[in-house]
Amino acid sequence: MQRVASALVVVPVFLQAPWVRLHPSSAVLFTAVLLASGLLLELRGNERWRCFGPLLVGFSGSWLAGCLFWGWCRLHPAWHLPIEAFALPLALAGLQGRWRSAALFYLASLMGTACTDGAMALTGVMTLWPQVLSAPLLEAPALLHQAALEVLRPAPLALVLVTATGLTLLARRISRAGPGGRLAAATLLTTLVVDGLFLICALFSPQLSGLV
Repeated sequence: MQRVASALVVVPVFLQAPWVRLHPSSAVLFTAVLLASGLLLELRGNERWRCFGPLLVGFSGSWLAGCLFWGWCRLHPAWHLPIEAFALPLALAGLQGRWRSAALFYLASLMGTACTDGAMALTGVMTLWPQVLSAPLLEAPALLHQAALEVLRPAPLALVLVTATGLTLLARRISRAGPGGRLAAATLLTTLVVDGLFLICALFSPQLSGLV
């Protein structure tokens, strides 16, 4: 299940962002497919597949939040985390019930998003976000590349490395808390990997990042 959780973390960056930019309404409607699939798997799936149901339910929350932000609010980075956290009360309530996996996936994804956004804000890259996303198609890759170069300066790079180290240690600690802990840890660690891949894409092939 950890591998599936990791795969679901990758989807929003490289698939959802460009889909939402092209046709946000259809991406939002796809939330219903994800949610219905998760519910059916959990309620009526066989023993082998049932455990993936709650995971899809949790992912549907992250997917919907991503669609709302990237579809209509992407030029306002300060709104990113509040929109992503719209289902936080439900996730906290679900930690003690049958939807624990859904809650853990959503919460771990939200924590990863918070750390990423926080690092971007502290390194100064967040201020470049609206410029990249509002730039003409031919200019956006160069702007994204420039933003990535800002991260490689000594002070921002040190901050990013400290953040990555802290998340790695946290993931290692919570992975000891049974299957749910391993699921959350896999989600957090994949967030780090995705952030690294995004930075590499922004440096060497910005058009593959999903943002342009």
